[in-house]
Amino acid sequence: MSAVYKKLEEVCEILDSRRVPITARDRKAGIYPYYGANGLQDYVAEYIFDDELVLLAEDGGNFGSKERPIAYRVSGKCWVNNHAHVLKAKPLVNVDYLCYALMFYDTEGLVNGATRQKLTQAAMRQMVIPYRDMTEQLQIVDEISQVIRLIEKRKEELELLDQLVKSRFIELFGDPQNNPYGYQYEKLSDIATYFNGLTYKPENVAMEGTIVLRSSNIQNSQLDFADTVRVDCAIKERLMVQENDILMCSRNGSAKLVGKVALIKGIQEPMSFGAFMMIIRSQYFGYLMTYFQMDAFRQQVKTGATTTINQITGRMLDDVTIPLPPTALVDQFTAFVEQTDKSKYYSSLSYHLCRQAASYYRQEWMTCRTSNS
Repeated sequence: MSAVYKKLEEVCEILDSRRVPITARDRKAGIYPYYGANGLQDYVAEYIFDDELVLLAEDGGNFGSKERPIAYRVSGKCWVNNHAHVLKAKPLVNVDYLCYALMFYDTEGLVNGATRQKLTQAAMRQMVIPYRDMTEQLQIVDEISQVIRLIEKRKEELELLDQLVKSRFIELFGDPQNNPYGYQYEKLSDIATYFNGLTYKPENVAMEGTIVLRSSNIQNSQLDFADTVRVDCAIKERLMVQENDILMCSRNGSAKLVGKVALIKGIQEPMSFGAFMMIIRSQYFGYLMTYFQMDAFRQQVKTGATTTINQITGRMLDDVTIPLPPTALVDQFTAFVEQTDKSKYYSSLSYHLCRQAASYYRQEWMTCRTSNS
């Protein structure tokens, strides 16, 4: 499908002048979505737009990411703050086509700012998208939309399987915070080993090398490799992750991130873990941390520490106690998890293949450039 290129202002109206930011303190709760650079921020009592729109991040967007988009679609009554450009498609372009063209736009050379990158309106006006006749636009939208629907379906399947395992956990062991079956409490130091992660130098970072897991690689208790670092240096054997290890964020500027975990499953290549991370080796504790709430664990670690935890140390973990079920029951749960993991494998494989297909379609049909290129 051949295409010519048109400037963004040729194919859509720029409605930035109608945006109105509201501080969290001044917002009145309501039913209308309040949008920012990367999506829904809140619900407010009034609206300023009622249309089919594409919102493009102005500052604080996912610029440069191949996984997280910088543009998204909104429909109907809503409020938009000044962190997102507001675009309304003109009749010559389909609104979904416009959105797909902008979601993963290469903004290199367009955004500025060291800590918080910004796509100014002047820079945005340099952006161009591939323009085709409406029939071709609708065909492309249909193809990409079908793949995205499959992605969402597979993602939902994976979430349901995780919920199934969590339900089985509760069925077998009960709520660990209440310990309804009266299991004996054991110190974590008696049933697990734990290590602090790898410290490496900037010059060790390499295109080819060992993956070093960091806090950004833990998403919803699972490993996410969208943002990975590799290093080329000598790494001690004990700092290499093993199957069924628990990866935990042990130090972070945000207290909310400290203590988040992921169970290591399906290792495909050698991996280590970073300096602000910790590996805990204990099968049942891994299940406990992955499939259940963190509140009781975090509360124990807080004891004797500051109100806001920004770091978890091995000494803090030494005094953590958990109710430990009989080994036979843990083995029964392990067998259930292994069976469920087989179903997750095929859903996950399909999920990643669909994401690759969506990426291919965008590259094939939506390759964009600036008007100066």
